[in-house]
Amino acid sequence: MSLSRRRLLSAAAGTAAYAGLARFARAAEVSAVDEAYPYANEVRGYGPLRNDPTGLFDLPEGFSYTVVSRAGDRMSDGLLTPWKTDGMGCFAGDGDEVILVRNHELKPADRERSAFGPGRGLAARVAADRIYDRTDDGLPMSGGTTTLVYNVRRRALVSHHLSLAGTSTNCAGGITPWGSWLSCEETVQARGVEAQKDHGWVFEVPSRGQGVAEPTPITGLGRFKHEAAAVDPRTGVVYLTEDEPDGQGLFYRFLPQTPGRLHAGGRLQALGFREGAEADPRNREARYWSVGDWRDVRWIDLDGTDNSAEDLRFRGHAKGAAWFARGEGVHFGDGELYFACTTGGPIGAGQIMRYQPSQYEGKPDEADAPGRLQLFVEPSDLRVMEMCDNLAVAPNGHLVVCEDRATNARNHLRGVTPQGKIYTLGRNAELGDGDVGANSELAGACFSPDGSTLFVNIYLPGMTLAITGPWGKFQG
Repeated sequence: MSLSRRRLLSAAAGTAAYAGLARFARAAEVSAVDEAYPYANEVRGYGPLRNDPTGLFDLPEGFSYTVVSRAGDRMSDGLLTPWKTDGMGCFAGDGDEVILVRNHELKPADRERSAFGPGRGLAARVAADRIYDRTDDGLPMSGGTTTLVYNVRRRALVSHHLSLAGTSTNCAGGITPWGSWLSCEETVQARGVEAQKDHGWVFEVPSRGQGVAEPTPITGLGRFKHEAAAVDPRTGVVYLTEDEPDGQGLFYRFLPQTPGRLHAGGRLQALGFREGAEADPRNREARYWSVGDWRDVRWIDLDGTDNSAEDLRFRGHAKGAAWFARGEGVHFGDGELYFACTTGGPIGAGQIMRYQPSQYEGKPDEADAPGRLQLFVEPSDLRVMEMCDNLAVAPNGHLVVCEDRATNARNHLRGVTPQGKIYTLGRNAELGDGDVGANSELAGACFSPDGSTLFVNIYLPGMTLAITGPWGKFQG
């Protein structure tokens, strides 16, 4: 589409949007770029999206972005920036610097898109004991993480390097209160299948590490299709999502023997309700609950968490754990956490759950005052939100939610108020082509500790953006 054509559509769409505001209590804003895929807001947010003249990422008036990193860029260690930028966490650095640790969801088939370049010819740059696993040809597996140092005042990349190597399908993860990133493998690939070791683990990457981290799986967190993790800073309990494409995944917690020392072991449990396995929070065939409803929960001990038969979720469900429809991002806010279920709800648009831990979380008195779960968001209109994925709690208490649509519609960055009202914050404007995808999902949303900068990834081919703007001018 030509730029002049886009401007004409923008003007027409903007007129329709403001007419809608006058006519309805909700703020409906028609897409300014593609008439076939309009978006709608439940509150005004930061105003309608403006077309990006470069055709990369649309934002409201007053907001702008900087491209921090692109797939294929040469990094400070001489390796290449891998493709498929996924989950990401942000940590305080020195002065005006922040540290980003970023996942790359590369599978064995993505070997030409790894940090090691074509033919993985740069593999010798990484010590053999820092590569977790190798494919049948003896070369490193492609997944892992990269670490970036970024100056938020100068809006400039300072350095970037490979920080976890030889893993597979590193999807999302989570930050820890002690300054590390938990990188999660979304696979149960077993040794002997293009791999020499089992996969499906969580690995810990120190944010201030200068090279490639020691690749030791945290086996206590279980082996399954991990998506994301969040740590309660009060207790050290780790909460974990499971992304199974059939919509039959569990929501887990890990009670560490020693908070902050995850390799020391602990107990892995799955969330259930008092009704047992009959309770179905997905609201698919029958409605179990409505938006705003709360339910007390119970936690069910799991065994055989190495999952050698790849049946952990089914054994957990048989003991009373609830199914969740593709558990994805999870993030801890002010005394509570939120997690996304990408295909939950009657129309499969997704759900966002809100969990408030017990004051006795993981302790013997927990049964007397159990934690509780709320159905916080369940869109009934695909224009408002479709397929929520990675999410983060913003400094103002709102959620920032990345979309991973199943259709060829544009993927949006959504905001959710503390009251559960949804608005549109940004949009991937790239059309893409070939194996880069029609319109790539968004991932890795996270804020700088000072609240000035929102970082987000465009998954394919792989790109990190730093977004700044008038965050204090939310319009309600």
